Amino acid sequence: MSGVLRIVCTLAALAWSGAGFAADRVQAPKPEMMESCPGLVARDGPRIIPAAFRLAALESDQVRVTYAGHSTFLIESPRLVRIATDYNDYVKSPILPDIVTMNRAHSTHYTDYPDPGIAHVLRGWAPEGAPARHDVQVKDVRVRNVPTNIRDWGGGTLRHGNSIFIFEVANLCIAHLGHLHHTLTQQQLNEIGRVDVVFVPVDGSATLDLDGMIEVLQALKAPLMIPMHFFSAFTLNRFLARAKETWDVEIAQIPSLVVSKATLPAKPKVVVLPGH
Repeated sequence: MSGVLRIVCTLAALAWSGAGFAADRVQAPKPEMMESCPGLVARDGPRIIPAAFRLAALESDQVRVTYAGHSTFLIESPRLVRIATDYNDYVKSPILPDIVTMNRAHSTHYTDYPDPGIAHVLRGWAPEGAPARHDVQVKDVRVRNVPTNIRDWGGGTLRHGNSIFIFEVANLCIAHLGHLHHTLTQQQLNEIGRVDVVFVPVDGSATLDLDGMIEVLQALKAPLMIPMHFFSAFTLNRFLARAKETWDVEIAQIPSLVVSKATLPAKPKVVVLPGH
């Protein structure tokens, strides 16, 4: 497949064990997102047209997303607030961000030495196992989080070790699932709210297995799904083959796209961005 991301990652995939996460799974009926993104003003339904992604000067209703690699995206707002997700020492944002988010499952998702020029460093975990809580407003961007659990190195459960970060900008709600290890409860889905764009880890082993991740995506119902955290063309293609059973799939030619309500796909779509 052309344009497939080459990931810089040497981690060995941990064996999946669902035993530590039984409490996080919800039995039938499966939970799904019911509410609009919390914090956004209610409005009439947006005009929906097929995706038309291109680099352009940002208007007040647009967000630029650039895939740096692994789980790191650069998100740019109309007022030039820059955010880097899962900021770490290995995969770098092309521009020094104003805000960074981090998760702790592996060292490719955080750093102990963030650039001192970064104004807001948001870690997805808190000391003593408490849930991290962030709700930060910077110009035209709001960043908040919903804690989830992760596996520990002994195969047990580390409560609140990961966060799903939600970015509210330009009337869009963008969710980064981080190093997600389990499906989501109805309470977590309600906290997330309905999202327009979701960055989803698709390796199927170090994070959540493919069946579980598809279940999460079906619950979130985001119009635009962007894969991340895959280690090879094989793992990406395995996810895409499964995704094609339910959604359209598009391979983008450049690592950046401009998103607005008007350019969201009319039908849910998976869009693969090439990285470097």
